[in-house]
Amino acid sequence: MKTDRIAGLLDDAPVDRQVTIAGWVRTRRDSSGFSFIEVNDGSCQANIQVIAVKKLANYEDEIKKLSTGCSLTVVGDLKESPAQGQRVEIHAKKVEVIGWADPESYPLQKKRHSFEFLREIAHLRPRTNALGGVARVRSQLSFSVHDFFHKKGFHHIHTPVITTSDCEGAGEMFLVVTEPELTDRKPAADGAGGFFGTRAGLTVSGQLQAEVFAQALGSVYTFGPTFRAENSNTSRHLAEFWMLEPEMAFCDLTCNMDLAEEMLKYFLSDVLEKCTQDMELFDRFIEKGLIDKLRNVIENDFVRITYTEAVDELLKSGRDFEFPVSWGIDLQSEHERYLSEEVFKLPMIVVDYPASIKPFYMRVNDDGTTVGAMDILVAGIGEIVGGSQREERYDVLLQRMQNSGIDEEEYQWYLDLRRYGTTPHSGFGLGFERLVQFVTGMHNIRETIPFPRTPGFAPC
Repeated sequence: MKTDRIAGLLDDAPVDRQVTIAGWVRTRRDSSGFSFIEVNDGSCQANIQVIAVKKLANYEDEIKKLSTGCSLTVVGDLKESPAQGQRVEIHAKKVEVIGWADPESYPLQKKRHSFEFLREIAHLRPRTNALGGVARVRSQLSFSVHDFFHKKGFHHIHTPVITTSDCEGAGEMFLVVTEPELTDRKPAADGAGGFFGTRAGLTVSGQLQAEVFAQALGSVYTFGPTFRAENSNTSRHLAEFWMLEPEMAFCDLTCNMDLAEEMLKYFLSDVLEKCTQDMELFDRFIEKGLIDKLRNVIENDFVRITYTEAVDELLKSGRDFEFPVSWGIDLQSEHERYLSEEVFKLPMIVVDYPASIKPFYMRVNDDGTTVGAMDILVAGIGEIVGGSQREERYDVLLQRMQNSGIDEEEYQWYLDLRRYGTTPHSGFGLGFERLVQFVTGMHNIRETIPFPRTPGFAPC
């Protein structure tokens, strides 16, 4: 059945013509001889008003029994609406009920529900204004990712979900084993020597594999799910999340920072242009001033400072931070937000972190104590992008791996990239849910992904 999308009808669609819509009832209000039915099909934030008159054959038996959540199709004439706040309405010729929703048990009614409650009904929460809006914004941002990198000449690479390398070296991987490996007394209970013949886990990053293709194709990106077996039950952590990771050969740290800044501005501009209704809702009800905050990012150059300069700013602040500040610490969210929200009041890029707190693959600077790392900090979130120039020198990389306790035998393929035609190269990672959280103003990252996975919680 071919139907008209409500989003298209509400814009500048011509009137005085027959249309067909399919969607779900938001509300029904009866008057003398007719009913007003608010219908939404998920294509946009707004509903369209359907006027169903008493002379319709199923008016008494079905239309007057419609309740929130029922699905239906409507055939009728699109007319200019005399009511304020809506351009058009549909005068129904036929209303067919497709699926009933019991008003006594249907959990979504015409009132505001807490996000905590909605997480308990993850299969229904996309039908709400806020979570439906998040889904549309997430979809647009996902398209923007591919659009931006396609225009830049990057190649999209599908890196493995199951991997044998722990990119970050933190050991927070979900092991992949089969049930027989756990029950048949095979020596694979720890994930070693089983199905894949070696210890395997769910990926924490596609970066290392993306580097393989960057050293062949020049500029690539990977965009997919990643996993962390970290027992962090907070508003900023997920066990399953999506990562965008570009990698570029013949690209130094400055080139890397320039690309990341341009990319973020592109994404934000795109969503403000394409998701106007949803962004206005978030600005009104989720985070006041959200749209102005995003425009501030788009319209200003990012501040660029070194880690040492950032620490100096924190030390002279006189603030009693929960995590004490000293040179060599890993900056915490409270430090990052203070710098971006109170000191500079602009998005910022912090570079040249201590080598001791960064992974083995980051390029060691000439001072021997810092690496060519960069983090982008934004208001309300803190770090949204983290990246670096990668270590392209074989001897230096090998020494870093040995100092970090990494088994070089497992990473011979990675060392080969430095033995055979090495190049200066760089890349970064963008936590996609962090981006969605920043764009929508959502306070909890669990509202930014369709089905959040956290310790003790995996709905659907």
